[in-house]
Amino acid sequence: MSKKDWERLIYQLRTGHCTPFVGAGASMSVLPSGRRLSKTLAAKCDYPGPETSELPRVAQYASFEYGDLSHVKYLVRDELTKDDRTPDFSDQNEPHAVLADFPLPVYLTTNYDDFIVQALATRRKAARAAVCPWNEAIAPDPLFKDAEGWNPSPQTPLVYHLHGAMRDPATFVLAEDDYMMFLRNLAIERKIGGNRMFPPSILAALTTRPLLFIGYSLQDWTTRAMFAELGRSIPALSRRRHVSVQLAPGDASGWTVEDLERQLSWYYREWQITVYWGGIEDFCTELRDRMGAMS
Repeated sequence: MSKKDWERLIYQLRTGHCTPFVGAGASMSVLPSGRRLSKTLAAKCDYPGPETSELPRVAQYASFEYGDLSHVKYLVRDELTKDDRTPDFSDQNEPHAVLADFPLPVYLTTNYDDFIVQALATRRKAARAAVCPWNEAIAPDPLFKDAEGWNPSPQTPLVYHLHGAMRDPATFVLAEDDYMMFLRNLAIERKIGGNRMFPPSILAALTTRPLLFIGYSLQDWTTRAMFAELGRSIPALSRRRHVSVQLAPGDASGWTVEDLERQLSWYYREWQITVYWGGIEDFCTELRDRMGAMS
């Protein structure tokens, strides 16, 4: 990121003119990774395939073995909550805490955890959380009953869980069929101009403000598929320049930054994205340092 990229991002965060998009990497300090969850589930259901690190695939197989996908989702919820660990929101570089410090009205996440809500509470902000009704079994949240949708603010922000929330494992987007249904319903909704999955306040957060992606990996096919579909279904996303925090490849990965930049340009060709190459903690540290220098 150039100096001007940082200046633009810091201005947008400080003025609340930014929408964070938070992925699993933001919770890795306290929660097991998708790979670890997948291997645990694979062992539990005697998964016979070689790709034991692919959670959607393993969850799909487990649903066949148990005959009940909802049961598999509860098993995953139990693994995520069994240690009852919570991030240290007093740590100035904890990503949820960093984001909670800014006057932002909407936070989007594909995580099941409620760490953003908890972090906001430590900043005396009364956050509301809602789950995207990505299938017909999930009822739209009552706060979106009004035609104009609920109007979030920096002091009463909205945390929108696109892939389900821990309080109801049945809402998890977990298995391959779940991801396919989510993407299919997203495409259908945008084609007919509906607003069930993306109520007005959420659509506005996506289309009128630049996005900050934090905690996502280009190597995750579910991430690539979702953002590719978002770019096709919501053309207005391309009107702003967004920022994505991407982990730089290690020496043993076989990939160079240039390789990943070409991939990112391909998968997110509908978007305008500035990339920060490095870890989330590195990003948070540099963000605070640059903010201090600009004060």
